[in-house]
Amino acid sequence: MKLKLYITIFIGFSLFAFSCKTASKLYEKGNYDEAVELAAKKLQKDPDDAKLLDIINNSYRYAVNDHESRIKSYSLSKNELKWEWMYNEYVSLQRMYDAIYKVPAVMEIVKPFNYTDHLIIYRQKAGDVHYDRGIAFMQRYTKKSYQDAYREFQLALHFNPGNRDATIKMEEAYEYAVTNIIILPMQQQGGYVYSSYSVGEKNLDDKLLQNLQYNSGNKFVKFYSAWDARSKQIRVDQEVEMRITNIDIGRQFETRNIRKVSKEIVVKETVYKPDSIVKEYAVVKANIITKKRNMNSYMSIQLNIRNSDGQWVWNDQLNAEYYWATEFSEFNGDARALNESDKQLINARKEFAPSNASIENILLDNLNNNTLQRIRNYANRF
Repeated sequence: MKLKLYITIFIGFSLFAFSCKTASKLYEKGNYDEAVELAAKKLQKDPDDAKLLDIINNSYRYAVNDHESRIKSYSLSKNELKWEWMYNEYVSLQRMYDAIYKVPAVMEIVKPFNYTDHLIIYRQKAGDVHYDRGIAFMQRYTKKSYQDAYREFQLALHFNPGNRDATIKMEEAYEYAVTNIIILPMQQQGGYVYSSYSVGEKNLDDKLLQNLQYNSGNKFVKFYSAWDARSKQIRVDQEVEMRITNIDIGRQFETRNIRKVSKEIVVKETVYKPDSIVKEYAVVKANIITKKRNMNSYMSIQLNIRNSDGQWVWNDQLNAEYYWATEFSEFNGDARALNESDKQLINARKEFAPSNASIENILLDNLNNNTLQRIRNYANRF
């Protein structure tokens, strides 16, 4: 029982010594903020520890000097973002105050300053700067500037949540910043719309649109069907046209290989006496015919994207290939000439080539994945 007690005391002392050493090392390395927070956390359990009290007192003093020195330097800057920089310094100062506040006994010794008022003032100033920057970007009237404006209004709301003007302007900026792209129904060379081309239960263009709407790869790009764009009166910036330019469902090609097998077997046994049996032998033969069938199929899609003025802005060619092959064996002749491995080959289940519709779906599925990736890569340009 005493042994367990000693072990518990030893572990507790070791952990305490380790925490003190860690706070001390942070202080020695100049990581004063971290030293303050760690020491304050440990002092919640033992507020009378002299070493930790000394560490937190000195660390806080040096940390305040560092932050206030940077704040003074920032205040002299002509950079409009200086209010945000100063705010971040006050955030760090307040974090130390909050950590020490949790240990009343330490509060009396360290006497940290409460920077809440400073946070309110500089948070407002930082938010106002980002709002003004957003307005300035809005007045440049380009997609890029509207995107920058959107981000600035987001930051304005980060500093001043509930700012109604910033919310309205952010939504307005997004409407101008976003590029609306329409996915047109797939066509084949000649202009025919092929809604019968499908992947699973969905048309290729429907599935592609669904995937792009779920994850376009760029928050400033949105995808619609032509019907959705008309019904919702969406501004059309670009249109994607997908045209099947080549379909080749290959023919089966067959090659044959004939392997001759033979085996000597007993064809007759004559028993004269129990211990006198005469066997007659003969050689039986068979031909094992192995057939190999294969088929190559191809499909190509041309991707074209044009802007609202009807000008082509991007195009790409995508190809898909499907290779099917099977092998099976038959025989003629005497079945007794076959060994076990020959029988397994002959009895193996024959595979038949997929139907044309199945091959089309396989090719379209491959093209769908490639098309999805290519269009996402294109969308990342905006």
